[in-house]
Amino acid sequence: MRRIKVTVVGAGNVGATVANILALKGMFDVAMVDIDRDLAKGKSLDIQQQCALVGSDSRVEGSNDYSITEGSSIAVITAGIARKPGMKREDLLKTNAEIVKQVIENIRNYSPEATIIVVTNPVDAMSYLAYKVSGLPKNKVMGMGGVLDTARFMYFIKTKLNVSYNSIRAMVIGGHGDEMVPLISSTYIGNKPIRSLLLEEEINEIVSKTQQGGAEIVSLLKTGSAYYAPGMSVVRMIESIVFDKKEVLPCSVMCEGEYGINDIFFGLPVKLGENGVEEIVEVELDSKEKEMLSKSVESVKSTIKLLKELITL
Repeated sequence: MRRIKVTVVGAGNVGATVANILALKGMFDVAMVDIDRDLAKGKSLDIQQQCALVGSDSRVEGSNDYSITEGSSIAVITAGIARKPGMKREDLLKTNAEIVKQVIENIRNYSPEATIIVVTNPVDAMSYLAYKVSGLPKNKVMGMGGVLDTARFMYFIKTKLNVSYNSIRAMVIGGHGDEMVPLISSTYIGNKPIRSLLLEEEINEIVSKTQQGGAEIVSLLKTGSAYYAPGMSVVRMIESIVFDKKEVLPCSVMCEGEYGINDIFFGLPVKLGENGVEEIVEVELDSKEKEMLSKSVESVKSTIKLLKELITL
């Protein structure tokens, strides 16, 4: 069996989790790159030795040299810094933009056709940057955010109603931040709309918890942020692309008029298949969701505007 090669840039918790899940599946070879060569090499050795215990023949290689990434079908970018207490938004944006720009240039040298999945925050702005720097068509660049937000939304629904995840149909769109938009009007438990099962204040509580889901984990961990669910979210996207599943998943994508949005990367439902973003799926929104979406659009626009002021594209 020919395995699919995936590059993961960044050997921190999220990157290593992505590499680990992919390797255990036995259908992927992974090249993990990090500025810290020993970190990338050490984690890749640990993951590959774990593969012996499950019978996976996946190759996992770690280095600070991008030559190991040559021939990758997918490149996942997790490299960057997390916002620290007292750090200005502009500082985080500029630092991560410089990192992502350099990463994209290196990836393009060795895997010019690779589809790019951006995880580095702020993800909508970093995805926009990756698109501009890479020169790839818009279907080949996307950001991970909505899949993770949707998983958190489903978790809070499950804990409230005590039902199987398999019975929940839900989605979160919008910017990957506090202004995300859980789509209550199209959330169903079995064949029942969620509004027939919960009071409005209960639904509002779930929405609020979803919007603060990442921050809650950060506060509990004290150092660092979530990585298991983000890692699996990336893998879900990768599998839909490389196996041409054509799943409809919320991803940050280039907008050219869809939902009335133009010239930004923004979280919308998309069909992911072998050609990457094959379609942006339009869903009906109620008046409250439209209002929330508009606020989220303005927030992402302001971040991308600031990005353009800080970095030459």
